[in-house]
Amino acid sequence: MEHQENNPTAGSSSFVLASKVKDYFLLIKFTLSFMVVFSTVVSYLIAPNVRFDLLQVLLLFIAGMLVTGASNAINQSMEKDTDAMMMRTAKRPVAAGRMSQAEAYTFAAIAAVLGAGMLWYFFNFQSAMLSLFSLFIYGFIYTPLKKVNSIAVLVGAVPGAFPCLIGWVAATDSFSAGGWILFAIQFLWQFPHFWAIAWLAHKDYSKAGFKLLPADKGPTKFTAIQSVMYSLMMIPVGMLPYYFGISGIVSFWILFACNVWMVGVSLKLLIKMDSASARLVMFSSYFYLMIVLLSMYADKGV
Repeated sequence: MEHQENNPTAGSSSFVLASKVKDYFLLIKFTLSFMVVFSTVVSYLIAPNVRFDLLQVLLLFIAGMLVTGASNAINQSMEKDTDAMMMRTAKRPVAAGRMSQAEAYTFAAIAAVLGAGMLWYFFNFQSAMLSLFSLFIYGFIYTPLKKVNSIAVLVGAVPGAFPCLIGWVAATDSFSAGGWILFAIQFLWQFPHFWAIAWLAHKDYSKAGFKLLPADKGPTKFTAIQSVMYSLMMIPVGMLPYYFGISGIVSFWILFACNVWMVGVSLKLLIKMDSASARLVMFSSYFYLMIVLLSMYADKGV
């Protein structure tokens, strides 16, 4: 205690370090990145003939976090001015001025190279290149397109679904049907998920100039209809893992129930057209992905 009182610099240094670590957690959007990498790891484990190996799982998780974190760092660097306009993003490190764009870009470059390098060395070349392709689309096509046209959501859904394919390719070294089925499940899932978020954050997004809802007039019945349509498409796609032998009959019915639920909450949004219904779609989608992927893993084929 006496030593700390006589050395205020020690406490100050600790505070600075803690603040910097916190900023890097914000820069990589840790919670979002964790969700993304979760789908990569579980998709890897769903692949045939793959058994749980803690070291391999940790290596894949770290590599995934590095590449995903790099994508988010690029996104925040490019959107620093628009982030500063929105209440929910104004405290991000680049937007708030606590971190320079140069520092964020440098981190992104190092993290991307390290992450892709780990995927190449410990898994295979194809998964490494796919991760960098995903980063490129997300950072340099989807990010600037958000201010141009709502088609950005469709474009962004591609790198948004790549984590499942990356996990499958890392396990099998091939772009076989199973990887594309997992890709399709996560691809379709993103539309009701993202439009529910955009519905709730519409004022913030509009203020920053983002065009992320299907209709120019904001949250409309057209947006809700689109959510219902994509949720309906999830039902037949959710049957494919069973028919291709990726997972068994138990997960078939779990996926069916989850997909019917997503249709139901999307229909509720269409009928009620309110924030509470949009919030239900958003939270349902978070649980959906976790339940669906884990059920397929628990009920996987050979």
